[in-house]
Amino acid sequence: MTMTTLKQNIFTEKYGLTPTHSEVLEAFPQLKVGKALDLGCGNGRNTLFLNQQGFDVTAWDHNPQSLARLNSIIAEEGLQGIHTEQRDLNNTRFNGGYDFVLSTVVMMFLQPETIPQLIADMQASTVKYGFNLIVAAMNTDDTPCPADFSFAFKSGELSNYYRNWHILKYNENLGQLHRTDENGNRINCRFATLLAQKASY
Repeated sequence: MTMTTLKQNIFTEKYGLTPTHSEVLEAFPQLKVGKALDLGCGNGRNTLFLNQQGFDVTAWDHNPQSLARLNSIIAEEGLQGIHTEQRDLNNTRFNGGYDFVLSTVVMMFLQPETIPQLIADMQASTVKYGFNLIVAAMNTDDTPCPADFSFAFKSGELSNYYRNWHILKYNENLGQLHRTDENGNRINCRFATLLAQKASY
């Protein structure tokens, strides 16, 4: 068992958190440890992992209960280098100098008009050679997204935002939501997944 796995299991099992997103784990070996911004951090599954690997993490979420849970873990564990704040991403402009900006399974809950500026701010806040990771639901003819999602990417839409970046990974694969249908089966949804590195301009 690696130290990364060991550290992750402590939080997952001790606090009953959803495991770190698989795309964060996959991206981690390519990242330079530094400053990270977690947009829509929830209970902190990705924030806590990144912090344990040495990142100084800024973590935003609109849900006060989720942030309270994360803050209680931070306090109980005596963690340093995590900065939480309640933010509504629909009404947030930001800048900074982050090595890694991530948004996993968040954008489908935002208003459509928010997305272009949010992605622009993500990109502008990333240092040269830094990384952005986005995982978000799609709405396609073969797999319509759930009706209660306020936003979903169309095919090719997310990758187009990053056409001037070095795209390390992009796919539009089928996945499953944590929620279930009336028969108890997890709902299928297509997700746009992108890991991109800021070009040297």
